[in-house]
Amino acid sequence: MARRTRDRRTTRQPVDLRTVAAEALPLVGGGRALLLQVAQPAVGRGVADHSDFAERAMDRLHATMTFMCAAVFATPEEFTVVRRRVNRAHAPVRADAAGSAPAYNAYDPRLQLWVAATLYRTMMDLHERVFGPLSAAEQEGVYQEYTRLGANLQVPPSSWPATRDAFEVYWAEMLDQTAVNDSTRALAAQILYPRNVPLWIRILLPDVRLVTAGLLPEAVREQYRLPWSEQHRQRYERWMRRLARWYPRMPRRLRYAPRDAYLRRVRRMVREEQTAR
Repeated sequence: MARRTRDRRTTRQPVDLRTVAAEALPLVGGGRALLLQVAQPAVGRGVADHSDFAERAMDRLHATMTFMCAAVFATPEEFTVVRRRVNRAHAPVRADAAGSAPAYNAYDPRLQLWVAATLYRTMMDLHERVFGPLSAAEQEGVYQEYTRLGANLQVPPSSWPATRDAFEVYWAEMLDQTAVNDSTRALAAQILYPRNVPLWIRILLPDVRLVTAGLLPEAVREQYRLPWSEQHRQRYERWMRRLARWYPRMPRRLRYAPRDAYLRRVRRMVREEQTAR
């Protein structure tokens, strides 16, 4: 059995960014990425001032995933349409500092880098948890591809740490700078307890909250005051083991179904813009 396992690992195809991004796994970590983003004080203030996760949680999720899928898989012409919509939405997202509240601007490259970094790190953490660790060369290759993709995400490659190892240093430094306040905790409540979502989403929300809390770094989870105990940890580990056991066995058409649905959404947006001309 061990010999067959080793042979299977040596013959698998090398993993690149498109391989990782095609999976539905980033949806599992969506809550974690959002909570990490708004734990950065300027991002948190901007989102609190301009977003309504309580009433429009699904809209926000769809917008983020549509943008990510378009950046990786759409044609340049299709992505241009998506980027124009995002730019229009971001234009009013800015404010000066007010007392202890930091200034923010949706086009601030430092804030854009942090948002893109949380999406990258969440995507990679889940992929390796489910499919197993990548080689150092694969990790570096996916990272370099993602930094080039960052130009589509309005984060030029020069803004990123130069290597995956340098990114790990940046990641640790940014986690040390997180600061969650009452406003951010209210945002977290909107994200974790959304209203106006379909019944099937409401049924899944207890598991979503458990997995989101489990994926967060311990210090950030404590700042949010999310319930966590040994019992929570054990439930989370069981959930993740089941995911790692069954998800890779699913047909690719099911694993890639969210990506394909978001690309169809992109193409509808393109048709709408062409019709409006």
